[in-house]
Amino acid sequence: MRYRIVSVGVILVLLAGCGTAKRAVPVKTGPGVTDDTITLGVLSDQTGPFSPTAPSRNNGYGLVVDDINAQGGVCGRKLHLNIADHGYKVDRALREYFDLEPKVLGFLDVTGTAMMEAIAPDLLQSRVLAAPITWTPSLLGHPSMMLVGSTYDLDIINGLSKYKKDGVLADGDTVGHVYVDSDFGRVAVEGSKFAADQWRLNLLTKSIPEGGTEAVQAISELKAAGAKVVIVSTQPQQTTSAIGSTEALKWEVPMLISGIGIDPSILKTPLAQAVIKRVLFVTAMAPNSADLPGPKMVAKEYKEKYPNAQLTPATNHAYALGLAFAAVLRKACADGDLTRDGVLRAFRATDRVDTQSLTGPLRFSQVGRPPTDESYLAKADPSVLGAFALVAGPYSSDLAKLKAGKPR
Repeated sequence: MRYRIVSVGVILVLLAGCGTAKRAVPVKTGPGVTDDTITLGVLSDQTGPFSPTAPSRNNGYGLVVDDINAQGGVCGRKLHLNIADHGYKVDRALREYFDLEPKVLGFLDVTGTAMMEAIAPDLLQSRVLAAPITWTPSLLGHPSMMLVGSTYDLDIINGLSKYKKDGVLADGDTVGHVYVDSDFGRVAVEGSKFAADQWRLNLLTKSIPEGGTEAVQAISELKAAGAKVVIVSTQPQQTTSAIGSTEALKWEVPMLISGIGIDPSILKTPLAQAVIKRVLFVTAMAPNSADLPGPKMVAKEYKEKYPNAQLTPATNHAYALGLAFAAVLRKACADGDLTRDGVLRAFRATDRVDTQSLTGPLRFSQVGRPPTDESYLAKADPSVLGAFALVAGPYSSDLAKLKAGKPR
């Protein structure tokens, strides 16, 4: 898929000292790089459980590629994206990966932990840098994987810290955590367990399988146990079921939701008022309505280019991914090496990427640690752009800082 270059108004210039777009010295090149273009792969879920946000994410890639190309590209070359759909199925992801891999310099997007783990051995062999659309710390030590944002466990810790600061939670309280039995859910529970240990919380965890309907029973059990807060880290359909179950039980419990597990269309259902009143969302990316430089610029450009398309936080994350990848490529260009090995060396030498608060500031030089420990807390508000209003962020609690500093 090739994005058309468009003229843009105000372009974010985020990276200082990382080299100009023009080539001043000869540069070594490898797969995916010609004299005129740099091709990156996108291997994402366009038709599976996380497909509701796929159009807005792809549009975010369109914006950032257009903006970078309008500035002259990277190393005198225009960026080009080759997009494939795996439908959140590992076998399809492998097929599409092996088709794309020889044609690209790196992967701007590989959606899903299971998909990343499946291709991880070949990433080592082929020396390809890839940015997973997952925030699991198990990938942080992999030399070819670039996480952009805080990890699931730190998000949960930051969310619970906000509840504790506001007096919603106290030491010794009972907290429930409904989570999908996948790497996403299990890592999120690492965060709630860490907080529970620090604050002597009575943590009750309820695991449900991917695609399962057990959220209803889990919510009923947590109500019976007297949970003061319920955390939900599940797929979007399961999150909707969990929120619906609290309403059916007439249980007005505060809920902390992992942001990737919500489908914004829930605000067009009878559950909308419950979501607005009782749900706090925590995520690695800024909400679209945030009064911050990056989100404001992306929102403006999105409205101009896609006036009839839905804007979601995934758009902001997509734009931040493009900025981060471009920062690494510019560093590789400045070093005179746009081969895959050169890009990997540049990745680990990139010490700070300022995404203008689309995410927290990113640091890739500390192997095995999250690139940022800052999260965003948001509440549903249909009156604002993107339907989610910023509550706090980029925000890092003392407890998240403590967890991020521990060996993984």
